[in-house]
Amino acid sequence: MAEDYLWYAGIPFPAMLYKMEDIKAAHEQFVVKDEDIITVTYPKSGTNWMIEILCLILSKGDPEWIHSVPIWERSPWIEAELGSKIIRDMKEGPRLLTSHLPIQLFPKSFLTSKAKVIYIIRNPKDVLVSGYYFYRHSKLMKNPESLQQFYGWFIQGNVPYGSWFAHVLGWMSMRERENVLVLSYEALKKDTRSTVKRICQFLGKKLEPEELDLVLENSSFQAMKENKMSNYSLSDRSYFPTGVEMIRRGMVGDWKNHLTVTQAEAFDKIFREKLAGIPPELLPCD
Repeated sequence: MAEDYLWYAGIPFPAMLYKMEDIKAAHEQFVVKDEDIITVTYPKSGTNWMIEILCLILSKGDPEWIHSVPIWERSPWIEAELGSKIIRDMKEGPRLLTSHLPIQLFPKSFLTSKAKVIYIIRNPKDVLVSGYYFYRHSKLMKNPESLQQFYGWFIQGNVPYGSWFAHVLGWMSMRERENVLVLSYEALKKDTRSTVKRICQFLGKKLEPEELDLVLENSSFQAMKENKMSNYSLSDRSYFPTGVEMIRRGMVGDWKNHLTVTQAEAFDKIFREKLAGIPPELLPCD
């Protein structure tokens, strides 16, 4: 499996998407600006949904932007070659940016900036299942032959961007900073309206009731699935062949349809051991 990855500082990155110099530059040279808004996630945790919501908050619910510009151009990836090119060409003003980087590889300049980071955490068992369905046909890693095989890789951290446990543990250490907002995917699903209001408050943005309604309407699962600028149907098929769904089900608790009781109990034991220092109420795993 090692040949499918580019290893940087002990973290495996999909070799098709990343270059060593780009990850190094993101970590050591990228200049984070005070007005930047950065979505940070471990993969398959609601990244694109949050980007869509942020785009709509900035446009006050007007869907013209999300219907005319691909999502990866609206909020480019800091650590990817394509993303860094898009960022260099961005005009002045608040930048929406995205990253899967663990805290130890995140741009150093963030630590002395006022930029806002929104970190999304999702039940890791759902992340595992969602990742399996995505990676089994993608060209970003060796395709798992079964969910059981992917389960083992996930537990060991032998998947793109490394260990979920280490990623979450690292970013949760930043949760007390006033410019970092930690949200759960589950809370966003359960009460999207209240969570979007919380995001607006964090960003210092005010939406009128009808504008908030438009944000919710245009960022819904169905709206995103049908929006060719957001569903990755326009993306390079050498990365995401036909059949790979970037937006699959968007469910909470889908892991219950896939993992055995034995697998779930073993996973929960590892979860408790690795994240023992984090208050349980902050970590969705049920």
